[in-house]
Amino acid sequence: MQQINIFDTTLRDGEQSAGVNLNFSEKLEIARQLERLNVNIIEAGFPAASKGDFGSVKSIAETVKNASVTGLARAVLSDIDAAWDSLKGGAEPRLHTFLATSPIHRDYKLKMTKEQVVETAVNTVKYAAERFSIVQWSAEDASRTELPFLAEIVEKVIQAGARVINIPDTVGYATPKEYGEIFKYLKNNVPSIDKVALSAHCHDDLGMATANSLAAIENGATQIEGTINGIGERAGNAALEEIAVALHIRKDFYNAQTTLNLGEISRTSSLVSKLSGMPVPANKAVIGANAYAHESGIHQDGVLKEVTTYEIISPQLVGVQSNSLVLGKHSGRHAFKNRLDELGLDVADEDIKPLFTVFKDLADRKKEMTDEDLVALVLEEKLSKEQRFYELIQIQIQYGTNQVPTATVTLSGSDNQVIQEAGTGAGSIEALYNTLEASVNGEISLLDYRIQSVGAGRDALAQVFVKLAYQGVETSGRGLAQDVLEASAKAYLNAVNRVIYMKEKTEPAMQNS
Repeated sequence: MQQINIFDTTLRDGEQSAGVNLNFSEKLEIARQLERLNVNIIEAGFPAASKGDFGSVKSIAETVKNASVTGLARAVLSDIDAAWDSLKGGAEPRLHTFLATSPIHRDYKLKMTKEQVVETAVNTVKYAAERFSIVQWSAEDASRTELPFLAEIVEKVIQAGARVINIPDTVGYATPKEYGEIFKYLKNNVPSIDKVALSAHCHDDLGMATANSLAAIENGATQIEGTINGIGERAGNAALEEIAVALHIRKDFYNAQTTLNLGEISRTSSLVSKLSGMPVPANKAVIGANAYAHESGIHQDGVLKEVTTYEIISPQLVGVQSNSLVLGKHSGRHAFKNRLDELGLDVADEDIKPLFTVFKDLADRKKEMTDEDLVALVLEEKLSKEQRFYELIQIQIQYGTNQVPTATVTLSGSDNQVIQEAGTGAGSIEALYNTLEASVNGEISLLDYRIQSVGAGRDALAQVFVKLAYQGVETSGRGLAQDVLEASAKAYLNAVNRVIYMKEKTEPAMQNS
């Protein structure tokens, strides 16, 4: 059985999804869950991109001990230095460096000849190999690169010290047959190819990322790169949960397996979805809400007689339980803590009491608390704790079909001063946001507003995501409450607080540098 390493880039390529903006705590929470999922390599970010990215990568590398943590670097020596400084404290630091190789990238982006591309790639790999025990080199846009040139540069970077060669389908252009043929060509035309592991990194622009990744495995790839839920640039990356489950279910065909703890897939998917603000489509393979639902009478009859008639993946395999413990207002703190542990939520003992108070308050108003509610509630309270410069005390909205909507807001500021404002708008949300803007310092532009329910029923929690520009910075925020307007206010303040938090963290660093 061929062993396939899983290279998770949710925190790097996944965070490049439009509208996704993970803070430090959120990245660390995802990294811990990826460790529980048992991925082999976690690409934690792009250390040279910003001080925030550098700090996140460094903390993740120092925290995660059961996976190799890597960072991305361009073919630039200063990028490699930044990556080393952030990763050297990790259990197995490795570097992921890349350079474009296709004609369109060479001519229009790099403005370099083939010879210059080879020279740059070789020099930077040699430099990186002096520091990192494992250097992964990627040929950006490999699927649109001339095969003889691709074979030439791959051989030379192997000689320079690369130990993993990644062949990205950067723009999701290749078909499975074409992509598999690239790996077959390299196996037959690169003399040193047996000295390295071959990796596949596929994007989903034509909807073929999973199929292309599996085609790579059929043709010699031993590492697959992707993201949880398939998030990423443009149409996203290969969805790792799809690949891992496909290999498991069809091991008779692929004769390959991963080390992933498949029972953690649902929990990991849910965490990434909530923190990224990117809902999982109901019909998404493996982890969609409808993946294990049967509505057709014929299907229902078949499943009742023998589940495998229409269900090739058992929900339990990926951590979806057929039944669950429902907590409510009569539950005690011990049961609450025990359920959080079962859900894989790492909550410190000193945080349990305030979280339990919030839970009981909500449970008094809600008929039942589902696992979805608990996860959303804990993440909302836990991950926003460090960023409460402005905190919502009270809102009151007056609305009628023949009245001007009016909002009254009371906030607590960073130095505990009480701020009260009132304002109007064309609708309830506009009145609320106009009033909140008047309550904080600086002009705010709302760029996006989305709302979804957590769970079902009339008493479902409302989860609001906003994207806004504040103090010259684009940011996003998330709010959770039983009331839509309260959730909207929390999301708005969460976004504002992120900007203030980021500036407080980076400005002292800038002054000291």
